[in-house]
Amino acid sequence: MKKSLMLIAAAVLALSAGDAFAAKKQLVIVVKGLDNPFFEAIHQGCEKWNKENADSEYECFYTGPASTSDEAGEAQIVQDMLGKPSTVAMAISPSNAPLIANTIKAANPQIPIMTLDADLKKEDAALRKTYLGTDNYLMGFRLGEYLKKAKPNGGTVCLIEGNAAADNILRRASGTRDALSGQKGLDMLKGEGGWTEISGCPVFTNDDGPTGVQAMSDILAANPKLDAFVIEGGWPLFGAPQPYRQLTDQYKDRIASKDLVIVAADTIGDEVAIAKEGRVEALVGQRPFEMGYKAPSVMISLIKGEKVEDPVFTGLDECTKDTVDTCIQK
Repeated sequence: MKKSLMLIAAAVLALSAGDAFAAKKQLVIVVKGLDNPFFEAIHQGCEKWNKENADSEYECFYTGPASTSDEAGEAQIVQDMLGKPSTVAMAISPSNAPLIANTIKAANPQIPIMTLDADLKKEDAALRKTYLGTDNYLMGFRLGEYLKKAKPNGGTVCLIEGNAAADNILRRASGTRDALSGQKGLDMLKGEGGWTEISGCPVFTNDDGPTGVQAMSDILAANPKLDAFVIEGGWPLFGAPQPYRQLTDQYKDRIASKDLVIVAADTIGDEVAIAKEGRVEALVGQRPFEMGYKAPSVMISLIKGEKVEDPVFTGLDECTKDTVDTCIQK
C-alpha cells in the first residue's frame, strides 16, 4: 500500500513537472486598464499573434488593472508579473510614467522591457529597450494643424487630456501647442499664433469618457464663446458616444459653421461614425490592433538580442467627414 502511494505521488510530481515544462514562455503586455476599448484592440492583436503562432514556445499574455485610473494597480501588476519565472519579456503602457519607472528600477529585471502605446519619460528611457506605438508628438501636431486650418485666425481653446502623468498624452499636447503657436516647448498658449488656452484648461479626465463629456459641457457653460476643443485622446467619443452626441446636439449650428471646432484623437468605437455625422472636425487615429500584433515579435527579437529600432512607430489614420469611408488603414 505504501509503495502504491509512493508511485502515485511520483506520477503526480512527474505530471506537474511535465505541465510546467510544457507551459509556454510568456510575452507579457501590461496596459493601463481593461475598461478601455483602445486597449481591447491591443488585446485582439495579441490574440491574433497567438492564433497564428500556436506552435511557438512563446505566448502573448495580456493583462492590466480593471480601471484605467488605477495607476497603483498597474504598477503592482508589473511588479507581480516581473516576479514570475514564466515572464520572459514585457511590454508596458505606463499610465503614470514616473511610477512605472520606479517599479522597474525596484524590480531590476533581467528580462527585456519595452514600452507600448505610451513611453517612459526621456530621463528613464534607458529602463526599456524600445518604444512601439504612435508618434504621439506628431499626432498632437496634426490635431493642431487641423484646428489651425479650420480657424486660421486663432481663438480660445481648451485641451482635454487624460492622465496628468501619462507621457504619451503630454507629448500630444506639446505637439498641438507647437502647431498652433509656431513655437516649440510652450506649456500653455497665451496668445502665441493667435491662440489662448482658457482658465481651467487643460482638463484631465483619467481617460474616462463620461468625465470628458461632462468637462466639455462645464467648460462650454462657463465659456459660451469658446472657439475650440482639442481632445488629446478619444475618451469622450468612444467612451461615452451617446452623451457626446447629446452634448454636440446643443452646438450643432456652431460646429457646422466652424464657429466651434472640435478635433480629437483616435478612430475607434463610434468615433468614425461621429465624424461622419459632422460632430467632430477631424480625427487623428492610432493603430492599437497593430501594436498588440507586433509587440510579441518585437519582444522575441529583444530576447534573442537582435537589433530593434527605437522607436518603432505604427502610423496614423486621419479622418474627416469627407474621408470616413477610406480613412482607416485596412
